[in-house]
Amino acid sequence: MPSVTGSATGPATNRLPFVVWVLAAGTFLMGTTEFVIAGLLPEMAADLNVSVSHAGLLITAFAVGMIVGGPTMAMATLRLPQRHTLVGALTVFALGHAIAALSTSFTVVLSARVVTALATGAFWAVGFVIATGAAGPARSTRAVGVMMGGLTLANVVGVPIGSFVGQYTGWRGPFWALAVLAALAAAFVGRFIPRTGRRAEVSVRAEIRALRQSRLWLALAAAVLIMGGVLTTYTYITPLLTDRAGIPAGAVPLVLIVFGIGALGGTAIGGRWGDRRPMATTNTAAAATALTLLALIPASNSPVTAVILVFLMALTGFTVNPVVTSLAVRFAGDAPTLTSALTTSAYNTGIAAGSLAAGRALDSSLGLTGPALVGATFAALTLLPLIALTLSNAADSSRIVAQHTAGADTAEQQAANATMTSTR
Repeated sequence: MPSVTGSATGPATNRLPFVVWVLAAGTFLMGTTEFVIAGLLPEMAADLNVSVSHAGLLITAFAVGMIVGGPTMAMATLRLPQRHTLVGALTVFALGHAIAALSTSFTVVLSARVVTALATGAFWAVGFVIATGAAGPARSTRAVGVMMGGLTLANVVGVPIGSFVGQYTGWRGPFWALAVLAALAAAFVGRFIPRTGRRAEVSVRAEIRALRQSRLWLALAAAVLIMGGVLTTYTYITPLLTDRAGIPAGAVPLVLIVFGIGALGGTAIGGRWGDRRPMATTNTAAAATALTLLALIPASNSPVTAVILVFLMALTGFTVNPVVTSLAVRFAGDAPTLTSALTTSAYNTGIAAGSLAAGRALDSSLGLTGPALVGATFAALTLLPLIALTLSNAADSSRIVAQHTAGADTAEQQAANATMTSTR
């Protein structure tokens, strides 16, 4: 029976190990729970006796839990076997949703959201490490793309279905469904993730030491900015579509599905091209994202053009994500767990910062086009760390070539000296 994780010494194949697809299924569940709340806020606010704006703290709490909890949980579980960490995270995730579904207290539900965010952060941090290790260096970016594809597929399938179910069963229905599916996923992961422990030589000190890499922080900065750019606009896309483009409110979910399809395509493109030409892929995609968001400002008064641009901003923006994630893990060397968690935190930091700036822009004289302008600015700024990374990689390549050339010259000189000596 072939190994679940694949073999680095076996015949060359483009097929990813099965374990990568198992982990992608886990990210699908966790991506669904992060974004499905947006479609259930009115129902949750009414049932929990709070205002809609107050209920919005359920989204903020999850983002903060991911920002702070991801790295914390990654370090806390560093010495645990990876399989145990994943199963434990999914179990806590399931229990958190069950507790929230049973409660009538907003405080309890809010606390449960923080706990499930901690579990999500632990799952993603360890999952990315397992996926890239199983796929090998030549397919690591593609493996990350597949895992992040689970997240974007959640926007295409999970969130619309969860919102639709919530309209008929109440908000507790999707929560119960996520709890059951997470419990099943825990059993599935326990069956298919290899029984391997964490590497003994990896320590907390080694993980922290890996953060000294300047290129790592450039990759994380790119992650913050590109996600801030795209999801800044996405957060406030509904009023832009209805009040400016003239799209009926009932058709907005269809446009959001178009966004999800674009995001899914972007992660696939980034995963495919990122292994071959990572910097060319990210620089081109970031520039295209900035131009698309900028074009959305004057062209969003046409419904057809607005939908096309929504698709393109997702396609180009999400192309960057798997590449910078894979680069960050690669720069961390033999201590990638904390780095993987920080990458997840970086994306959520971009979402939080971008949404805050976009909200203020929406209330300013910029009006409905304000979030798109903020998003275009974030996307354009993404080029700064990406260009710095490109130059850094080019400098490293030049040094390697120079060292090889010097070595070759030395060898030639030694051979020449030996020849002269033998002829004397």
